[in-house]
Amino acid sequence: MELVILSGGAAAGVVRGIQADFEKSFSCSINATFNAVGQMRNQLLAGDACDLIILTKQLIDQLITSGHVIAGSQQSLGLVKTGVAIKSGGVAPAISTRAELLETFLSAKGIYFPDPEKATAGIHVMSVLKALGLDKTHSDKFRTYPNGAVAMAAMAACDEDNLVGSTQVTEINITPGCELIGLLPPEFELATDYTLGICTNAKNPELAKQLADILTGAGSAEVRKRIGFEF
Repeated sequence: MELVILSGGAAAGVVRGIQADFEKSFSCSINATFNAVGQMRNQLLAGDACDLIILTKQLIDQLITSGHVIAGSQQSLGLVKTGVAIKSGGVAPAISTRAELLETFLSAKGIYFPDPEKATAGIHVMSVLKALGLDKTHSDKFRTYPNGAVAMAAMAACDEDNLVGSTQVTEINITPGCELIGLLPPEFELATDYTLGICTNAKNPELAKQLADILTGAGSAEVRKRIGFEF
């Protein structure tokens, strides 16, 4: 039996963290795709098979209204904040104030972040860059990728120094070679409620409910806390 999941990248570490035990316990396989939440929503709306979907609370609510997610099936995994990262082992720049963040972005050779149109963190990071005026003066430094984990992996793999990235803290924490140095300053803070829902056309809704309860309950609490969820 196969359980199909479409999920925002911020929840990848949780799903992968409990996947092996779940597959063994329920004699099934999990087929999970992780990408920007907007892309995952679009794939569901386009008719892609899906038993369980994990997006932002706002998008799950919209899918309940449109009839694509079963009303009452939604459960929160917790809040995820947006952080700033550098390559592992580098000297962490100051980012605690607007001025410090601006200086860090100005001095960086490259600024890595997710899709500024479909990814929750990417949309937000772009709004921060615009607020700082960098979209008009330093857009040549912007290096965008389909989701935060891919962006962080690309930064880690780059042979340049003095790079900086920003995405959800969970995506930073699960990516080898990059290091979370802190959250965005308070005026730019973003905390996103990642919520799951069982799809109306789920082929295995009962199995999806079993997984949903583990992903949002005690069975994944340690994993969620370790990678940066708050609940």
